[in-house]
Amino acid sequence: MIQPKRIYEKPGDMDGYRILVERLWPRGITRERAKVDLWLRDAGASSGLRKWFGHDPAKWDDFRRKYFEELSKKPATLQELTRVIREKPMVSFLFAAHDTERNNAVALKEYIESLR
Repeated sequence: MIQPKRIYEKPGDMDGYRILVERLWPRGITRERAKVDLWLRDAGASSGLRKWFGHDPAKWDDFRRKYFEELSKKPATLQELTRVIREKPMVSFLFAAHDTERNNAVALKEYIESLR
């Protein structure tokens, strides 16, 4: 099971294996507080795509399509993610965005689940 979770929320018992799926380390949070098991920078959207999206809800569908294209060109990252997901009963994709419905962790979850 995969769940997106905002990294600024307190880590919980139900988080399972915590994977940060952001290209940049989130501002204002220490590594100790974050309790990240794995940081997969390459799972994050490219800088250009992130800046273009700017968390504009009107660009969400285009962001997802472009992000999925980027992901399809990262077989090593996808292989690492699918390996961890097979090995761990619960995985949290950690993200920094304020929008909990439209962010790269939500899109990544959708993408990974479409591969199954």
